[in-house]
Amino acid sequence: MDHKVKLKGVLKLLLRWPVLLSILFAAMDVQLFLYNIKAGLIGLFYLAVYIIVCVVIIMAGKRRLQRELIEFAVNYGQLQMEIVENLSVPYAILNEDGHLLWGNEEFIKVIVNKKAARRNINNIFPEITTEKLPHDYDLKVVHVKFKDRYYRADMRLVVSEEMKELEVQSDINQLIDYNTIISLFLHDETDMMELEQKREEENLVAGLLYIDNYDELIDSIDEVRQSLMTALIDRKINKYMQGIDAISKKIEKDKIFFVFKQCYLSELKSGRFSILEEVRNISIGNGQIATISIGIGVGKETFAARYDLARAAIDLALGRGGDQAVIKSGDQELFFGGKSVQVERNTRVKARVKAHALKELIEGKERVVVMGHSISDVDAFGASVGIYRIARTLNRKAHIVLGDTDSSVHAIKERFYTKEYEDDMIISGQMAMELVDESTVLVIVDVNRGSYTECPALIEMAQTVVVIDHHRQAGDAVDKAVLFYIEPYASSACEMVAEILQYIGNGLKLRPAEAEAMYAGIMIDTNYFSNRTGVRTFEAMAYLRRSGADSVRVRKVFREDLTEYKVRAAAIQDTELYKNVYAIAESQSEGVESPTVVASKIANSLLDINGVKASFVLTKYKGKIYISARSIDEVNVQLMMERIGGGGHINMAGAQLKDTSMEEAKGIIRKQLDNMIEEGEI
Repeated sequence: MDHKVKLKGVLKLLLRWPVLLSILFAAMDVQLFLYNIKAGLIGLFYLAVYIIVCVVIIMAGKRRLQRELIEFAVNYGQLQMEIVENLSVPYAILNEDGHLLWGNEEFIKVIVNKKAARRNINNIFPEITTEKLPHDYDLKVVHVKFKDRYYRADMRLVVSEEMKELEVQSDINQLIDYNTIISLFLHDETDMMELEQKREEENLVAGLLYIDNYDELIDSIDEVRQSLMTALIDRKINKYMQGIDAISKKIEKDKIFFVFKQCYLSELKSGRFSILEEVRNISIGNGQIATISIGIGVGKETFAARYDLARAAIDLALGRGGDQAVIKSGDQELFFGGKSVQVERNTRVKARVKAHALKELIEGKERVVVMGHSISDVDAFGASVGIYRIARTLNRKAHIVLGDTDSSVHAIKERFYTKEYEDDMIISGQMAMELVDESTVLVIVDVNRGSYTECPALIEMAQTVVVIDHHRQAGDAVDKAVLFYIEPYASSACEMVAEILQYIGNGLKLRPAEAEAMYAGIMIDTNYFSNRTGVRTFEAMAYLRRSGADSVRVRKVFREDLTEYKVRAAAIQDTELYKNVYAIAESQSEGVESPTVVASKIANSLLDINGVKASFVLTKYKGKIYISARSIDEVNVQLMMERIGGGGHINMAGAQLKDTSMEEAKGIIRKQLDNMIEEGEI
C-alpha cells in the first residue's frame, strides 16, 4: 500500500522553521547592505550557506522522516489496539446492521460463539433488535441477559467521513470498507441485579386475612363447639403464618393483619395458598364449613402503599365471593382459589344498609339513569325496571338505557310502551349522554366491568355512580362507584334489587308489569329455579308474586319458535366431548333473533347429558365469538372464562373473543382445559 503522509498541526509548523528563518535572515541581509556593502556581502554568503545546508539536510532526511513518522503511527495504532484488546471491559465493533466486526478478548469470552455474532449480535443477545440499534449520535442502552449473567449494553453510533477503510488487527484479519460503525460496551450488572433482587425479597409484604362466614359459623353451633371451631381455625392460620416467617395480629374476631418477606411470596403462589383448602376442610359435624379470604399488596415503594393495595385486594376477594386469595400489584391482580360455591347469608342487613344508601343518593340528585350490560338480557332489564320504580317513588326523573337486546326482552319491554309510562322511560345511549351531568345518579346493574356496559362513556361523564351486580368482581371493575353492592351468592341482579325495594319505604309499590319483568329475570338466571337458588331467592320471588307477578304469563313469554329448536338440536347433535366429559358445541346464528340466548340454552341442555362436567357453546355474532360456559358442581367455569377475558359465576360464565375464528376459539377452550387440569384447578 502506498502510504502518502500529510503533515498537519504543530509538526508541520516545526518542519517549516528553516524557511521562516531564511526569510528572517534575508531581511536582515537587506538591512546590512543598506548600512555597508561589505557587511551585506558577508551576510549574503552565510545566508546562502545556511539555505544550502537546510536543503541538503531536508532532501537527504525526507524519506527517513517519512519512514519514522509511519513507524510511529503504526506503533501508536498497535498500542491503541493492544489497550482495547486487553481492556477489562468487553468491547466490540458492529456494523450499522448489527453484525460483529471485531471484539476484544473479554467480549469473546462472554459471547463464546463468534460465528453467530458475526451473522448478527441478535443471535447472542435477543434483546438487541434492529430497532434498538443506535441510529443517531445518542447513547443507546439495552439491558441484556446471556446465560446466567446480566449486562448493560452501551451502544453509540460512530460516523467519520475520513474513515473509509477499517483495518482490523485481530483474528478476523480483514480490511473492512465502512465509514459508519457501532461501538458496543458490556457492563456486567449481575452482582447489582442480585443485590437488587435480594433487597426486593427482603421487602415486607402486607396482607389481610378475613374469615368469610364467621358470624354464620358461630350462630350455627353451640357455645362449646364455638370455641373448638375458633381454636381449629386459629391453629391452622398460625401454623401457616409460621411457615412463611410472618408476623400476624388479629385486629378483629374474624380479621387478621400479617406481614412477611417478599421472598416467601413465590412459595405461596406455588402452593396456590393451601391454607384456603386447609381451613375449608375443618369440620365439627354440623355441615358448616369455614372459608377465608386473603388480600396481599406488593410492588409499591412505601409500606403504607402496600397496605392500601392489600385492602383493595381483600375487597376484591370478598367482592368475588370469598374463599380465595388475591395478590394485587398496581393494576395487576392474581387470583387463587375461589373454587367453592358462595355461602348464602341468611341475614339481609347488608341489603337494608345498601338500600338506605341508594335512597340518600337518589334523593340528593335530580335524575336517575340506569343501564345494564350490552345486549341486555331479562335480568339486566328487570333490575333496571326495579331501580326505575325506586326513582319514581322518590319523585325523581328516571331513564333506562337500552340498546340491542336478546329476544327474551322484546315481549317484556313492549309492556312499558303504554300510557302508564313516560315516552322517555327507555332511551338510547346517545340520548343518555345528553342527560348525564352533575345532578344525575348513574346506576349500573347486572355488570361490574365498565367496558361491558351498554354505554361505557356514561361512566366517565357521571359524577355519582352506583353498581349493583351478582357477578364476581373483576380486576377491571368500575372504580369510581360511590356505592358498590356485589353479592356473588345472589341468583340474579333482580333478586338483589327486589330485596332493596323492600327497604326503600315511601309507600313503594311495584306495578304488575314491573314485578313480572323482575320475576322473569330471576327465572332465566336460575334456569327455571334449578340453579343457584337459595332461601332469599324464593323470598324475593314471593315478594314479586305479592306485587302482582303472574308466573303463567311469564312462562308464555319464553316460549321458543321452531327455528331455535332446530338450531339447538343441530348443535347438540354435533357436540364434541373433549376428554369425554367436556362438551364443546357450535351454535349457528343465521336466522336466529338472539344467538347468545340460544347458545346459553344449549349450554344448559348439554349439562343434562350423563357424564358431562361442563359445557361450552360458541356462537358467532356481530364479528365476535360469544362463549357460554356452564357447569353443575365439579368445574369452576368462571375461573376459566376469566383467563380468556370473561367472567361470571362458578357454574355460569361467559366470554367474548375478537378477531378469532371458530376453530381457534375451540382450540383456546381445549388449551385452557388442559392447563387447568395440569395445574390442578379442575
